Amino acid sequence: MHHLMHRHLGKVVAGAAIALTGTAAMAAITLPSDAGAADGTAGQNRPRAVGAPAPGRDQGPPPPGRVEGARPQGERGQGRDPLTDDEVRRAQDLALPRTPRGAAADVTGRPGPERLTTDLAELAPSEAGLADPPRRALVSFYDYRSDSYLTRTVNLTTSKVESTDTQHGVQPPPSHAEAVEAARLLIAASLGSGLRQDYRDATGRDLTGPDPLSVTGFVYRGRAEGEAPGALGDCGEHRCIRLFTKVKNGRWIDTRRFVIDLSARTVARLG
Repeated sequence: MHHLMHRHLGKVVAGAAIALTGTAAMAAITLPSDAGAADGTAGQNRPRAVGAPAPGRDQGPPPPGRVEGARPQGERGQGRDPLTDDEVRRAQDLALPRTPRGAAADVTGRPGPERLTTDLAELAPSEAGLADPPRRALVSFYDYRSDSYLTRTVNLTTSKVESTDTQHGVQPPPSHAEAVEAARLLIAASLGSGLRQDYRDATGRDLTGPDPLSVTGFVYRGRAEGEAPGALGDCGEHRCIRLFTKVKNGRWIDTRRFVIDLSARTVARLG
């Protein structure tokens, strides 16, 4: 059984890209800048920078670099400027539904919906020509208690929620926090034995949690993507994701055949 799991899950990906067909996305992998150092070819056949000294001439140590500090952000942006950090925090606080404790839950089961995105909202056509149009933010959440996708438009000029939209069966891209929680469930599951073994083969250490991994999630919509056997039939209504998994500063491990149902907190395998 271990050999079967290792063959399907545990193959460590060593190529320059992972491509998915159908509705899945493509993940490009860029070689590190020191590629070629092992065989002594790093830096060969590269053009020298303009103005660089000729080889063999001692020009002394280079001058110290200077890092320009980030410009201070104001509490309120202007016009179509991106949301400032202060505006993002205020929009999220204003948009957070005021519901009884336990009425909504995030990806870990804690009270309150899972925060997804906060973006600058579009202007109404009648506001496009205004010298100082109102600043609005579009804030989205996922409520794991009701499996619903919630979006709220917040007017940052008046500090009021102007509109609310709740939908079921809509699955936006997962947040990083959701991908990390999916990895945690996969690692703890019996089906995660191949991942744990591949991590040990790659690093010599045991994998007990998601911290040593770099993970990216993408939505799995169940029957909308083809045959979805067994419990996978709930995906689409449930929040289900698959993972690109990589050892931090190391190799890729193929976990794409596994589906993590974050709503039911279960793990299943495709094919």
